[in-house]
Amino acid sequence: MTAIKSAWSAVGGDPALLPRVSTVVRERALQARLPVRELARSCVGACALAAAELGARRAGLTEVPGVTLDDGAIATAFVSERHLLVDGRAPVVFAPLSRFWRTADGWVRTHANYPHHRAPLLAALGVAEEDPDAVGAAIAERSSLEVEEAVYAAGGLAVALRTPEEWAAHEQAAAVARRPLVEHERSDTTRARALPSLDGAPLLPAAGVRVLDLTRVIAGPVATRTLALLGADVLRVDAPQLPELADQHTDTGFGKRSTTLDLAADRRAFEELLAAADVVVTGYRPGALERFGLSARALTERRPGLIVAELSAWGAYGPWSGRRGFDSLVQAATGIAALEGATTDGPAGQPGALPAQALDHGTGYLLAAAVLRALTEQLEDGRGQGRCVRLSLARTAEWLMHGMRPGPKESPAYDAHETADAYETADAYDAPDTWLTERSSALGRLRYALPPVSFEGGPVDWARPPGVWGADPARWA
Repeated sequence: MTAIKSAWSAVGGDPALLPRVSTVVRERALQARLPVRELARSCVGACALAAAELGARRAGLTEVPGVTLDDGAIATAFVSERHLLVDGRAPVVFAPLSRFWRTADGWVRTHANYPHHRAPLLAALGVAEEDPDAVGAAIAERSSLEVEEAVYAAGGLAVALRTPEEWAAHEQAAAVARRPLVEHERSDTTRARALPSLDGAPLLPAAGVRVLDLTRVIAGPVATRTLALLGADVLRVDAPQLPELADQHTDTGFGKRSTTLDLAADRRAFEELLAAADVVVTGYRPGALERFGLSARALTERRPGLIVAELSAWGAYGPWSGRRGFDSLVQAATGIAALEGATTDGPAGQPGALPAQALDHGTGYLLAAAVLRALTEQLEDGRGQGRCVRLSLARTAEWLMHGMRPGPKESPAYDAHETADAYETADAYDAPDTWLTERSSALGRLRYALPPVSFEGGPVDWARPPGVWGADPARWA
């Protein structure tokens, strides 16, 4: 089974729709030792097909529109943060203390882009100031696991570099592997609000859908950015005391509005939003939102028929379920960084990385696909039952490492008769500018990557650029 079939099956798609997908293969796009290009193509493909299916259902079309997956567009979108320019300025992707460090027995990866993560890292290491040399010296004296545990105990983020074999022996890896790529649950609650039929162009499958976006960083915001592309009214809600990094907000804020709410002090405002929402997407570690009554069960009890999409780094199960995490840390823990390490020409044991934060982006598109399929299922069953879908970066990493094989032009083992007429080989991926565009915004003149989700009659760009973080009122459009 090719990866696109696997991804489409994971979100509950009908395999009879797969012939609606065609692919433009571009060699050198997202090159890696692991099949990253196949992962990216499959996640975007599942999302685009789910969008086309929902659009056809709502517009009363007799046939689902055709989907085109272009490796060039997908590869460009998977590194959208690197292509972003704001008034000609390139963003800062990682802070100086977010990197790999040599330890007494190996390597450790830290993440300190946010001030509230940087402070506990320094405290755990006994370093008074943000001095990379001092941090490096403190880490070099300790073992990788010692740094990992000390920093996490202090509330920071650090992960020891593990080989695939070391990760496979870890209890968290076993917990992750036992779960499906996308988890699905149904509630007994049903909703009264029905989505209207669609007409006009472009075809916007999620038009009229209200999405509360309680996510941060990349994966969750990519999912909600995609839903906004498809017509949803997406309102991102952040705590006022935890501002998002400006460039990160810009890259993932297309099509959305942004507001701030203190969930303790502004509870009435949040409940009013929830009462009219169709979808809630959460991206905090499991348990973090439960103290505010924002578990999937609590949300669907208060808003019958709600679709809840939950995203985490390590999964909602196992000993690491309550830990914070990011793509780079998951790559380090699961053996991906070890596999993608330097060649024999580089330093021995030097860890590497995927050519994109592919766990984040891939999981984001899968999450959007799962939401779109849940909306389609609600229309089809006629009752509008509530649903919860759940994904994790660690489970996507498991799929990348063990659940897929290369596609056409990537491996002689590929069965050319399986979907040969759906594939086309184009020029090599040498011109990402083909999939970039520019526009003005309240944040300045933006150069950015165009969306890779493409189907006949669908949108080609977001209806609105990102705005100022937290500047919008806490109400639906």
